[in-house]
Amino acid sequence: MESAAGTADDSGNMPHKVVAVAAGEAHTLALSGDGYVYSWGRGMFGRLGTGSESDEIFPVRVKFQNSELKLIAVAAGAYHSLALADDGSVWSWGYNVCILFIRFLELGSPGQSKDELETKSKAPFKLCAVKAGGMTSLAIDNLGALWMWGNCPQEDNNGDGSLTFVSCFTPTPVWDFHGHTVVKVACGNEHVVALVSAGERHKELPQPVYLVSVDCGLFHTSVVSSAGDVWSWGMEKGLGLCPDASFTGTDSGDAISPLRIHGPKFNDPVQVSCGAAHTVLVAHDGYKLWSWGRGRSGVLGNGKTVDCFSPTIVLWPPLNEDFKQEELNQDDKIVDQKGSDGVSEMEKLSLAMEEMKLLQSKLSTMERYASILHGSIFGKPFEVQDIPISLQNSGTFDIAREWENMLESSDRSGLVRLELFYRNMLTGVKDKILKKRIQELIKECLPSSAQGK
Repeated sequence: MESAAGTADDSGNMPHKVVAVAAGEAHTLALSGDGYVYSWGRGMFGRLGTGSESDEIFPVRVKFQNSELKLIAVAAGAYHSLALADDGSVWSWGYNVCILFIRFLELGSPGQSKDELETKSKAPFKLCAVKAGGMTSLAIDNLGALWMWGNCPQEDNNGDGSLTFVSCFTPTPVWDFHGHTVVKVACGNEHVVALVSAGERHKELPQPVYLVSVDCGLFHTSVVSSAGDVWSWGMEKGLGLCPDASFTGTDSGDAISPLRIHGPKFNDPVQVSCGAAHTVLVAHDGYKLWSWGRGRSGVLGNGKTVDCFSPTIVLWPPLNEDFKQEELNQDDKIVDQKGSDGVSEMEKLSLAMEEMKLLQSKLSTMERYASILHGSIFGKPFEVQDIPISLQNSGTFDIAREWENMLESSDRSGLVRLELFYRNMLTGVKDKILKKRIQELIKECLPSSAQGK
């Protein structure tokens, strides 16, 4: 995809401000104040929108074909992502959804009155919200109608009230809400929650609070209050699909009522978003992000791939090419502000990230080297199970013992391959030693022959 950068706000901090966040099955999206979309986590199926399927442990910018596009909302499903532009168009990428939706089917029902049709014709159709969960995508238009496509629930014909899921390749209105205005919607793996204008439902929390955001993961739900408190409930004490999380005593098992997430006070909260096994929170009026849950593929955005079951800070803003020019423009201001107080926090983080990138580059080079060497010797790609046992257990490499273990575990074909490989290597070494010795003899003889003449 080509660039779709919007025009940056006059405020120097606006590009660093997060106005929306979305958590998928194993990836995360963030929308900045200047209309750019960033992604990190697992890249399989192209869900990150980076043009590859590589994982990203730091936020990277998604680039679009239309350079004039101004994005206002994002959503993340299990293996796909959505972005809503200010012109009402919906952009999607990932598993089997590389489609641009510019126009939806005209909303109308057989039972609509003439007055309803005239009212609708006066208001131009436009989408104002998108949401995704599992393999399902949803959108709310400016008339308050809910649209759905992808893996959509449908009632069975057997009359027992059970549901099946069918594939819908075009957005279809949800007629169950006809006559009501859908205000917000959240989507899990196999369930959808919608807030409509008619009717109210209340669930008690430990204390009266004003909630500013709610979201559904595959098997858990989270809310955040205006005071900066976060509650979660569902699978694994509200963490979601985290089977590695350990609990003791009466705290073990799933949470059937809201539990408060222990951590810092999240001042000025903006939004909470739930993935399959991780949760992301935007606070401090959009300038700070936290995440917790399963950390595989770098989905937590903290530069690591390990699990973290309490809130950890996301490395935001991303220090990449998009912000280099801005940092250069603000260098004079930074110098004036910090004076002689030393290196600023941003510079420290920049240095740390540069070191991380250097280590990643070295690790990638070593992985390629190990893979090539392993393939040359054993005739197969290098895999995790091929790492020597002594190195896995103690961090030290006992080469003599590992050599013996390899010989004992190899079959006849493997031993023959080893013999051929090392025989050729040994022959090459002997030839090289012989050539070097000949060159040395020639150098020794030439001066003496010249003197004899």
